Amino acid sequence: MTQPQPPSQSPSAVELAARFEAERGRLRSVAYRVLGSLSEAEDAVQESWLRLQRAAPDGDAVRNLSGWLTTVVGRICLDMLRTRASRREDPLDPGTADTHVPDVVVRPADPGLEAELADSVGLALLVVLDTLAPAERLAFVLHDMFAVPFEELAPVVERTPAATRQLASRARRRVQGATVPPATDLARQREVVDAWLAATRAGDFEALLALLDPDVLLRVDAGPGTASKLVRGALEVAGQATYFGQLVQTAYAAYVGDGVGIVQVPRGQVVSVLALTFRDGRVIGVDIIADPPRLAAMGVTWPLEPRGPRAE
Repeated sequence: MTQPQPPSQSPSAVELAARFEAERGRLRSVAYRVLGSLSEAEDAVQESWLRLQRAAPDGDAVRNLSGWLTTVVGRICLDMLRTRASRREDPLDPGTADTHVPDVVVRPADPGLEAELADSVGLALLVVLDTLAPAERLAFVLHDMFAVPFEELAPVVERTPAATRQLASRARRRVQGATVPPATDLARQREVVDAWLAATRAGDFEALLALLDPDVLLRVDAGPGTASKLVRGALEVAGQATYFGQLVQTAYAAYVGDGVGIVQVPRGQVVSVLALTFRDGRVIGVDIIADPPRLAAMGVTWPLEPRGPRAE
């Protein structure tokens, strides 16, 4: 990570850089929740630093630095979301919306890290947020997750405070109305993942089938220009998982998002991350990121290290 360099060595410039660094973690958390992409979140935060340098090289022009940076990051993220939405409407890239899996934070499956999961974002929520219009998503994240007042949000989304309130309300109803499975505790998730790994290594189709919800959905995001896939139903998903599990015997449990998932590591190289969604103790969703550039941008290497954005 390139640290901000002050434009001069004057005390005010050094202080400005230090104040920005104190905000970086929170800003990264904001950008990640708005964008669902770790690399884009880093880009947005770095762009906010450049804008801060231009706006207040001596650190005096911005009095409420935290609020100012939050709204600047919000504007940057909104522009990025709008650009992304226009690209997804391109007919040359069919099916992107169906198989795209948002970035997830991957950590070691260490019980000592369980407390950090409270700051993590679940894949199910990120998938729902992906269905919102850019302004709705920004209003929901900044207001509901980071308590930014509507009066401060309104100029960012170019609406009145009342209209901004309606944006957030509409987004909230869609999020709450989405089919988000009830939580399965981490201990049960780990049991299911351990059983999954044992079944796939042994090629035990029946044992794997018993772990899956009948309506389980498998999505594989292998990146642009690669055959991604969408598979529904326990029989089909069990067949896919058994086949690929035997090909990749070196797979390990990990914290993926806010739950327990799997990292596949043949010959010490991370080739895929499996984010699992649970319902009533069974797997209802399997989302696989197998795009090498994305895995590299997400910082997923082996052995895993604690990393990722956290709300300050």
